[in-house]
Amino acid sequence: MPTTTSTKRRLGAISAACLLSVALPIVPTWAETAKTAPTPAAETAIVAPSPKLSVQIPTIDAVGSNVSEPTLRAIFSGNIADNASALAGLTADSITIPQITLDAQSTIDGQTADSMVVFTDIELKNVVDGVAGSVTLSGMTMTSSQDVSGEFGSMSANNFDIGGILRLYGLVDAAGQTEFKTIYTDYSFSGGTFDTPEVSCTIGAASVADFKARPIKSSFAEIMALSQTLEQQGDDPSPATVGKALRMYVDLLTAFESSPVEFDGFDCNGTDSDSNPFDVSVASMTMGAMSPGIYPSFDISGLAFTGDSDGSVTIGKLNFKKIDLSAPIAAIQAAPENIDGDWLTANARALIPAFAGFLISDVAVDIPDPETEGDRIVASVGSFDLSLANYINGIPSALTTSAKNIMLELPSSSTDEQLQLLMSLGVTSIDAGFTIDTNWDEANNAIAINEVSVTAADLASIRLAGTINNATDMLFNADEKMVMAAAMGLAVGKLKLDINDDGLSDIIMNIVAADQGADAATMRPIFAGLAEGTIIGVLAGASEAQKVASAVNAFVAGKARNLSIEVTSKDLPGVGLMDFLAAEEDPMAIIGKVNIDASN
Repeated sequence: MPTTTSTKRRLGAISAACLLSVALPIVPTWAETAKTAPTPAAETAIVAPSPKLSVQIPTIDAVGSNVSEPTLRAIFSGNIADNASALAGLTADSITIPQITLDAQSTIDGQTADSMVVFTDIELKNVVDGVAGSVTLSGMTMTSSQDVSGEFGSMSANNFDIGGILRLYGLVDAAGQTEFKTIYTDYSFSGGTFDTPEVSCTIGAASVADFKARPIKSSFAEIMALSQTLEQQGDDPSPATVGKALRMYVDLLTAFESSPVEFDGFDCNGTDSDSNPFDVSVASMTMGAMSPGIYPSFDISGLAFTGDSDGSVTIGKLNFKKIDLSAPIAAIQAAPENIDGDWLTANARALIPAFAGFLISDVAVDIPDPETEGDRIVASVGSFDLSLANYINGIPSALTTSAKNIMLELPSSSTDEQLQLLMSLGVTSIDAGFTIDTNWDEANNAIAINEVSVTAADLASIRLAGTINNATDMLFNADEKMVMAAAMGLAVGKLKLDINDDGLSDIIMNIVAADQGADAATMRPIFAGLAEGTIIGVLAGASEAQKVASAVNAFVAGKARNLSIEVTSKDLPGVGLMDFLAAEEDPMAIIGKVNIDASN
């Protein structure tokens, strides 16, 4: 959906207000650091105008507080930097703030927008030495002069460690803390609504049982200063800057832990830039548990999109599996202080994270055919799964991928002759699937082809399995020349092909017979005889020739619906690349080196 300039301005204005509201306690620190951070003399920074910000707090009711009301007012107005120590040691029976109003004025693309965010009924209870027994916010509303508005319900958390957050951001001394500590528990958000002239959204509830963190090695002020430096240096940052940025990023990736995050989804509807209506919704989302160096999995359920012309796409489940970043983290931690392009090139494979794959299921597509007016593309996928594991130098040594119930309805109005013939033979839809399952067997220096198969319901299924020998760990070497040399030494030890005919041969014979103006039943014995004779000729001199030829004859003739052919190398490690090259001139170069068996 294209985004108009006016939409950017509206969203930009309200986003600025939201960002400021979320980061309110840190804004003064950033601003203070930005003023004092050195700017390289040879560079000129291009900085967008800072939003004008004002905060109004009519009343604060503090009971049993060891921090004065003026100091609390300064803190909740955003001046954390000058009062961080007091806030980290805050003790109070309760602190209640009926309302905080944040007004922001920002300029985007030369247009000025005014935004207002109102927080209602903020309450901290049982605060002891910087840890609040509970924190609640009854609601938040936002409005903008660009016709953007939002209304959000209550938010709450228990055991909220204010001092822990300040230590995390480097606003107070962490006193050598390196272990993880609980920042909050039992977080919940009741949901809300968000509206612009182009789109309206209903946002569901969210919750997380607990969140833990340790102090990061760089303060947020230092992070902002480095971000400015990166912006100033453009597309060619210095090795020193790259080194700092990567180490800072690694530190952030290993600083947090959390339990799974549950989200009740959203529903958005509106019009795109061409005034076409659309609706996008998600029933629920779950982010897996976060741990140091592990990017968590994401589960999305009930994803649905409806566009103009009654087109729709629905996905029952979408799962992005976890990403293990431990290898890139280790590489960066071991890197020199200054990281240049040569180092990045030399360590490119080590910087590849271990992505575990993804799963998608219950996909349904029903959209107009863009090429044929009046026709529709109707298809569905029962499931598609990609699983990657056991990474070596950035390459997964175990791969499993499969798809089930890939269904496509054949368009009845199609003028394609082949499709018309299929439909005349009773084939109105295709239900297919496939599986690829392989892994590297380190103990035996082999690649196990556990299964490579294709299936089509009521048509046929084909399955291949086998072993490729002489597969050493050099296949995963970072040096491409070493990989190529290792690949040249691969040898096929065993292959087995299984074919099940569930009706495909009948369709093929009917098509061939129609082209020849003959009957399919008459053609089958002819083709079976030709196949048998060809195999006997190719396998001339091989003791298995007649057995293999007879099995193929029975399959082609329709007397047997199954055909299994197994080829095993007579000598280890197996049939190599040079053998296959020689077979182009003389097939017996391979046939004499293998045993061939066939059965029905």
